[in-house]
Amino acid sequence: MNSPARLVTLRKAKGYTLAALAETSGIHVQQIKRYELGNAQPSVEVLIKLAKTLAVTTDALLFNEDERAPSDDLALQFEAIAQFLEKQKQTVRALLEGLILKHQARRWNTPPRTAAR
Repeated sequence: MNSPARLVTLRKAKGYTLAALAETSGIHVQQIKRYELGNAQPSVEVLIKLAKTLAVTTDALLFNEDERAPSDDLALQFEAIAQFLEKQKQTVRALLEGLILKHQARRWNTPPRTAAR
């Protein structure tokens, strides 16, 4: 589901009409219509207003439910790590940060592939 459709779905699920959402959020009704039709994209400030009014996170307005979650295999590992002592969690965080930085550095330092002729 795209962001405009998500906004419509969340608005209706929370029981708001366009006019009620506009009044409660302080965003003009015509602008909300543009967001819902996909003719405009809300600024960060507007996303925050909408999220607060709809009592959801900004992620809920922007992403599908499974877009920001780790894959199932990693989710199980993260659940196990949640049981660690704080010092062990810090070690895991440091390790992950190091691996992520190494991966990003490799990605930026690898020349782009050229198309085969």
